Amino acid sequence: MSDAQPAGGPTEAEIESVMRAARVLVGVSAQSFAVVEDRLTLPQLRVLVMVASRGPLRLAAVAEGLGVHPSNASRACDRLVVAGLLNRTDDPADRRQLVLRVTEAGEALVDEVMRTRRTTIDRLLSRMAPTDRAALVPALAALADAADDGFARAVWSMGWTTGAETAPGDDTEPNGGPGR
Repeated sequence: MSDAQPAGGPTEAEIESVMRAARVLVGVSAQSFAVVEDRLTLPQLRVLVMVASRGPLRLAAVAEGLGVHPSNASRACDRLVVAGLLNRTDDPADRRQLVLRVTEAGEALVDEVMRTRRTTIDRLLSRMAPTDRAALVPALAALADAADDGFARAVWSMGWTTGAETAPGDDTEPNGGPGR
């Protein structure tokens, strides 16, 4: 198969190189989940990461982020509440809504997963020559920029986003204020 593509498009080698890198990152994700899989399911981890990343969330926002019916999200959250990883309260602005907040134990679990990911990535980068690592930074930044947040919801719902980033279309706390 030829590496050339019409109209300056990506070559087969470029596509394959990104596919190989994606497999590595999926492996990093799977390995990081393995450190907590005896304590919770992947959907439960996704819920914890959403709430830890975004601050208090309504149950409806969690269901939307997971792409499931609110009753399914409620069951996952029930288990997290029982495990002491989430707190669930009525929304003071609308008592028909439930608000979820991560507990210290839940935060510690999310931190453990993220720390495992960072440690694994550090180990992988340490195996690279410094010049290759330096070249990787602008290349990965350009790839992320090319995505133009088109994958933000998928990444967020799969438990990758922590910090101030938010899922598209849902960037507010339950009271309507900005997310954390």
